[in-house]
Amino acid sequence: MKFSCEKVFLQNAIAVTSRAVAQKSSIPALEGLLIHADQQLTISGYNMQTGIRTNVFANVVEGGNIVLNARLFGDIIRRMPDDMITFTADEKMMVHVSCGDADFDILGLSAADYPDLPEVEDEYAVSMQQKVLRSMIEEVAFAVSTNESRPVHTGALFEIADMSLSMVAVDGFRLAFRREKLEKLEGGAFSFVCPGSALSEVKSICGDTEDLVTVTLGKRHILFEIGDTQLICRRLEGEFLDYKNAIPRKNPIQIVAETKALIESIDRVSVVISDKLKSPVRCLFDHDKVMLSAKTGNGEAKDVCRVSGDGDKLEIGFNNRYLMEALRYAPADKVKIELNTGVSPAIIVPVEGEENFLYMVLPVRLKSAE
Repeated sequence: MKFSCEKVFLQNAIAVTSRAVAQKSSIPALEGLLIHADQQLTISGYNMQTGIRTNVFANVVEGGNIVLNARLFGDIIRRMPDDMITFTADEKMMVHVSCGDADFDILGLSAADYPDLPEVEDEYAVSMQQKVLRSMIEEVAFAVSTNESRPVHTGALFEIADMSLSMVAVDGFRLAFRREKLEKLEGGAFSFVCPGSALSEVKSICGDTEDLVTVTLGKRHILFEIGDTQLICRRLEGEFLDYKNAIPRKNPIQIVAETKALIESIDRVSVVISDKLKSPVRCLFDHDKVMLSAKTGNGEAKDVCRVSGDGDKLEIGFNNRYLMEALRYAPADKVKIELNTGVSPAIIVPVEGEENFLYMVLPVRLKSAE
């Protein structure tokens, strides 16, 4: 096996595929990267849950397969000079890597020990711009549950219908919803739940570009094709929350707020809140203003944020981080906040136009004596 490749291409490919390498495994090959040279060079990482495979621009002189420890190979390539790297491997699995005056000899593993990445049957597919998918994941993923007792909620629901993609995440305390129009749809309406861990990798691979990413749904796996890179992950099975019926929309109180100003007010009163001294942020919605306060053993903080609308003197408490994250990820300078009672969820939506996002935050019960 022999090939030569520019350092920058090889280093980028190793960085991307190493994200799917198992940190510790009973199968030593899974702690490595599969290097496959044929007409082109392909590098793969796989941890039995998520697999990432990418093609690298290289001059392949002699084909072959070998597995190399991901950390060691990555460290070697990163320390090489910025030049053409030459890679050779013999039948005894001895690998020679050279670039300029630097030379390394390391021992590889047989590719026969490396499990095959799953094949994804082409049942349904959808395409969209990388930057759109990346922003959607970012604006929803924070609400993905980390509680393994409901495994299906440790992922985000994708719903593809009516030439649009909806993405939903829920963790029992809040819900995040985003919708975007689609450019291309094959095979009609479909839905699936993608693991949160795989979504964060998809987000990191997607660039801030209008180039397309194609999402293909198989019977048990999902395939994301992003340029020269493929990410394959298992679908999460189970009954996802019926979110449409879980969101209360007949809310009599509607407030319009400047997103940044409200975040800053919550941030100010959160100064007295810590991991040791937890306390809800108390919000009193009045006419054209909301009075925020928090009180812990550290002290007491108060602030006022100007808003539009009458809050009818509704007093409601929120976990400061949950409310702040919902506002921070809302893709709008102004938001409409819908409220009902002190124990009903707050709904955050766009002020006008199509509802391409919705965030729901459950309140925290306030002690009336506070």
